[in-house]
Amino acid sequence: MTIRNAETTAAPFWKTKTLAEMTEAEWESLCDGCGLCCLNKLEDWETGEIAWTSIRCTLLDGDSCRCKDYENRQATVPDCIRLTLESVQSISWLPPTCGYRLIRDGHDLYWWHPLVSGDPETVHQAGISARGRTISEDGIDIDDFEDYLVTWPLEVGKDT
Repeated sequence: MTIRNAETTAAPFWKTKTLAEMTEAEWESLCDGCGLCCLNKLEDWETGEIAWTSIRCTLLDGDSCRCKDYENRQATVPDCIRLTLESVQSISWLPPTCGYRLIRDGHDLYWWHPLVSGDPETVHQAGISARGRTISEDGIDIDDFEDYLVTWPLEVGKDT
């Protein structure tokens, strides 16, 4: 007779908890480290349509896809949007592969998500992240942002 440890057979927290029920550590771990939410976006004021650019926030490291100063980011970038339970419910531009969006909408995480794979590099290996696809916003005039429009943030993950 095999005795199973209840901890090893229990479903992962993202399958059993709502976003509102998660601890702070669980919430933070939903971020897959893709960096897509840190890309500059343009909004058409008349239609509300969002256009993505390949221009990353000044604090986003283009190689690691991590914030260079996560704890203090809003001091440097005052309009940085903090993902909270309330904001995740209302933000329409979260990438289709975003863990927060997936759980919000009742879907499971993809195989490459670090919580599933156990490896923070799989998001990059799967081609989901912004790694190697962006330039920093530093020195780019906002009037030139339209020169950097891209569609790939909405296309990654379609076949994953």
